[in-house]
Amino acid sequence: MSRIPQSFIDELLDRVDIVEVVDHRVKLKKTGKNYSACCPFHDEKTPSFTVSPDKQFFYCFGCGASGNAVGFLMDYERTEFPQAVEQLAHLCGMEVPREEQKPETTRQERLRRRLYELLEKSNDFYQEQLRQHPGKTKAIEYLKNRGLDGHIARDYGIGYAPPGWDNLLKTLGTNGDDRDGLLKAGMLIQPEDSDRLYDRFRLRIMFPIRDTRGRVIGFGGRVLDDSKPKYLNSPETPVFHKGRELYGLHEARQAYRNLPRLLVVEGYMDVVALAQFGIRYGVATLGTACGEEHLERAFRYTSEVVFCFDGDSAGRRAATRALEASLPAMTDGRQVKFLFLPDGEDPDTLVRQIGPEKFENLIDMAVPLEDYLFDAAAEGINIRTMEGRAHLSKRAAPLLAKLPKGVFRELMFEALATRTGLNRATLEELVDTPEPLPSQQPSPQDRSPQPSPRTHSSQSPRREPHDQDSSLSTPDWDEQTEPPPAESEQWTPADYADFESLPVSAYDDAPPTDYTEQRDEPPGEPDTTGPETAIARNSQYLMPPHKKAIALLLAHPELAAEAPDHEQWLSQNNGELRQLGRLLKLLHERSHYQLSHILGHWRANYGPDDTEKLAAIAGHDMLRAAAHLSRPKDERSEVIEYDRSAAFAHSLDKARQQLQASARARALAKLSSSDAHKLSRAEKEALYAEALGQKLH
Repeated sequence: MSRIPQSFIDELLDRVDIVEVVDHRVKLKKTGKNYSACCPFHDEKTPSFTVSPDKQFFYCFGCGASGNAVGFLMDYERTEFPQAVEQLAHLCGMEVPREEQKPETTRQERLRRRLYELLEKSNDFYQEQLRQHPGKTKAIEYLKNRGLDGHIARDYGIGYAPPGWDNLLKTLGTNGDDRDGLLKAGMLIQPEDSDRLYDRFRLRIMFPIRDTRGRVIGFGGRVLDDSKPKYLNSPETPVFHKGRELYGLHEARQAYRNLPRLLVVEGYMDVVALAQFGIRYGVATLGTACGEEHLERAFRYTSEVVFCFDGDSAGRRAATRALEASLPAMTDGRQVKFLFLPDGEDPDTLVRQIGPEKFENLIDMAVPLEDYLFDAAAEGINIRTMEGRAHLSKRAAPLLAKLPKGVFRELMFEALATRTGLNRATLEELVDTPEPLPSQQPSPQDRSPQPSPRTHSSQSPRREPHDQDSSLSTPDWDEQTEPPPAESEQWTPADYADFESLPVSAYDDAPPTDYTEQRDEPPGEPDTTGPETAIARNSQYLMPPHKKAIALLLAHPELAAEAPDHEQWLSQNNGELRQLGRLLKLLHERSHYQLSHILGHWRANYGPDDTEKLAAIAGHDMLRAAAHLSRPKDERSEVIEYDRSAAFAHSLDKARQQLQASARARALAKLSSSDAHKLSRAEKEALYAEALGQKLH
């Protein structure tokens, strides 16, 4: 194998005119000594993309894209370095020379080319089986039942490995060299101390894994019967390294000239199911946790990465590992978010239930890295106490130290200083004494030997793709070395429970059914507001005051500081009043929480039904506009700004008044009942005092 000499690349760059290269693809306009245009690498209306003919260099002041003519071609044409050099050489009428490499390097390159060829032929074979094999019906029905059409199957190259031990072997392994190549490519298995070969993939839906150049480098297979493992990946080979590759990245780059983001999901079916609904920026790791190499590869093509996890403790542990892997890659301009799905859902099922528009709304409202980091560090502690702030400092400071130098790192340390009251120097001293995050430790439930409801075999240990540590010296879950018919390894997708998510009703436009019109009293209580009820009838949808207070807190969490006593509400029998108390208590302990954090905490602690009700309050038309509500007295009058602090205080006062009125009504009812004569003198005095709104001395 030969390589392009550096001297030729230098000469090529001397001859080529970057203005001509760029202008052929993006219309440039002369602006002084340079040329400008709207950047082809991000959306903008005002030109910030500049090309300098003197420096033979381009730069975008908006997104930071920069480079020479070769770099521009690589980014714009989405091609690799050798192909970009070939294009420029052709433009200049130059022949690309090659330098001979060492014999060992040449042998390795020749092997890789042979493996690419055999893997491409294997892909053709599997796609042909999906079209023509007599048993294709089962595979096609499975794909149809998952909602996939022929266009998506074609775009992602989905195929079918029929049952049998030697289908691929007989078709492609026609000689010794081919069989040896298929074995090295991971397509065949040869048991130890045996000359026997057999197909690795049998009776499976096949998903080709491509590199960024579109070459097939491996496969993932989903079983169609009860065989184990349910999902199977190619093993490590000279061309496939699962610690670096992302399934679906090539297809995502083909779908978008400028990738808006990458959504990291668990498996191949999640990727293709999202693509079926027009969300084509989904990618998946291949049986390993997302690492730094995955992140660096992802950030080559986009500035935003969103991790999608199930919501239980295993999902949080996976999110914590992803968080730690992301920190060294967080140079200025990059963004990482975390999306936690509802109980029992995955991207495939959820996007079918709520549709792509609402699913993308969930992605837009995913928790940013900075919020998730501080939230994870504050788990289980009360940051209102000095001890709690000390724990937070010891947990968070070592994580922030992993961030690369830049503005983002400085802002994160400033945010931690604000939360803890410690100065920057003190925080930096804590870097060498880290305290692990709670989510890094398995919960008691996770240690339980009881099998998961989704585990099909009580004999095999449960394996979770995002719960693996590549540093452990255990065999890969997806490698089979035993002879047929044994195929006992198992990987069961994690059965995650409640954590952070946004309920569907948060996006519904209709007001909730439990809102009462023209009333201002707690549910189930008598109308004790008297003439004030008539005053309230000007509002189309008037909430009870305690709900109004909840809605204001959801829109403006900082209002919790104005109501320091949450115990008075937690002690009430009324469930909705206790909900107000819980919300106040949460915001007293986690003063940085916003709506997405609150809903996530609610789902984890109080379940999806209560979360739906809370989100419905947040989504009510009146309160969605409360942040900027204003009302003119008449056409000539000044605008009266909405005073949310006064509204919040008024709502709490009205709720207290209604509690007192309800207590008086209950006391009077007991005193006037037929059983009043059975009451003791002390009980009657207490009821009289309560009915009169007095306190006993």
